[in-house]
Amino acid sequence: MTPPSTPPAGWILRYARRLRFPQLLVLTGALFALDLLIPDFIPLADELLLGLLTLLFGVWRDRGAEDEPAKPPEKDITPPEDG
Repeated sequence: MTPPSTPPAGWILRYARRLRFPQLLVLTGALFALDLLIPDFIPLADELLLGLLTLLFGVWRDRGAEDEPAKPPEKDITPPEDG
């Protein structure tokens, strides 16, 4: 993801990339609630929300892959053919 052209939005998204799932979810929810209560209180809040949601879904997808245990490879126990 390329950072937005506005420096404050880029700083916030760079900071948010280091957060784990629960903290990122709280930050996204708080920004969304603030944007709903006071429209356009934070300039470019909608763009920040889209960036944070992208990071949130990316972390969520990566986290799901780590939770599944890896299957050991199956062993080939077929005897060799004599022929």
